[in-house]
Amino acid sequence: MGPSRTRASARTVRGRLYLQFRMGGDRYALDVHEVVEVLPLQRLKQLPEAPAWVAGVFAHRGAMVPVLDLGVLAYGHPAQSRTSTRLVLVDYPLAGESRWLGLILEQATDTLRCHPEEFRDYGLEQGEARYLGPVYQSAGGLVQRIRVADLLPDEVRALLFPATEGAT
Repeated sequence: MGPSRTRASARTVRGRLYLQFRMGGDRYALDVHEVVEVLPLQRLKQLPEAPAWVAGVFAHRGAMVPVLDLGVLAYGHPAQSRTSTRLVLVDYPLAGESRWLGLILEQATDTLRCHPEEFRDYGLEQGEARYLGPVYQSAGGLVQRIRVADLLPDEVRALLFPATEGAT
């Protein structure tokens, strides 16, 4: 077995990497394969008539990036402005392509490594919170995975990414 195959096998054995963060007292995780960049909080331009959980938009590397505050979306409370609060850019899938979407996340400074199949459905109906995925039992308690592709309802996706709506 060559060295590159050995390293690949070791990565597979160790599992996939997830970025952990908190909302309220609970822990959540994003697959790092969906994460583009982790930034400090930015000044945002507000979007009139957008839902309260749409924090605004900012310019990054020539692109306008809409930003969601997941604390407002999930619990109705904005993320606290702490040194560990981050603006995380993720790839949001749209009609065969992806666009950047910003997420304001509290305490987004830790990672978790586990196999994707170790996240388990917990048997409750999500209701409107389609973005809430299965949970993982870690030594520190439960961690729930966030499904980036399910973050935006159709009407909010049309508001934040209007040019892509005709393509769907």
